[in-house]
Amino acid sequence: MATKKKTTRKRAASKKAATGFDAWVRRVRRWALRAALLVMAFFVAWIALYSVVPVFATPYMVAERVRYGPLEKDWVSIEEIAPVMPRSIVAAEDANFCTHWGFDMSAIRDAIADGATRGGSTISQQVTKNAFLWQGRSWPRKALEAGLTPVVELVWSKKRILEVYLNVAEFDAGVFGVEAAAQHYYGTSAAALDPGQAARLAVLLPNPKARAPDNLSVGLQQHAARIADGAETIRRDGRSACFED
Repeated sequence: MATKKKTTRKRAASKKAATGFDAWVRRVRRWALRAALLVMAFFVAWIALYSVVPVFATPYMVAERVRYGPLEKDWVSIEEIAPVMPRSIVAAEDANFCTHWGFDMSAIRDAIADGATRGGSTISQQVTKNAFLWQGRSWPRKALEAGLTPVVELVWSKKRILEVYLNVAEFDAGVFGVEAAAQHYYGTSAAALDPGQAARLAVLLPNPKARAPDNLSVGLQQHAARIADGAETIRRDGRSACFED
């Protein structure tokens, strides 16, 4: 009889412990869900704010400010940029910019087919990374980029996405935005850039700290010429319509 009571008490204690553990797991899940929702709400609010407010600083700019000191940057609206410049950026970086929803699946498939030796990131993905996240190839950053890019596409117009991109992209060490780049390299404004200058600035973006528009290799000069042709092509065939309305 005593043994039976002892066994019953052990079962009750075990059941109580299991119940307590289950309750703890439920609490952890609730807090994790709340934390995830708070993080998402924070980013949505941040994205909504930047749909109307100029992006004067990004996490990467802050890091570069620590490294190099004062930065060269000057926000300008897309109306203050020569139309050939955004066309050149699209021709160089994301020819299907006006037709995709943030991810260019054909470019991603091509990148995979090439063994990931070239990137498949769209301008939308790049501007999401540049404006809100840190640099690097870590999985947490890529996961956040994948989650936030559709939100950026939903909240911002294509014109706004390109406007922000043109103002936060780095064109040389500590030189951010096309206005600063135009002044830095050509002593002129973004509004006065000609097709050749725009194409040479666009060719810098994959590796701006190792390239200069007045000292391009033969291969990069040829690439700049292709970008200039591509910029004119997307003007003619209407693929620039989403940011030139």
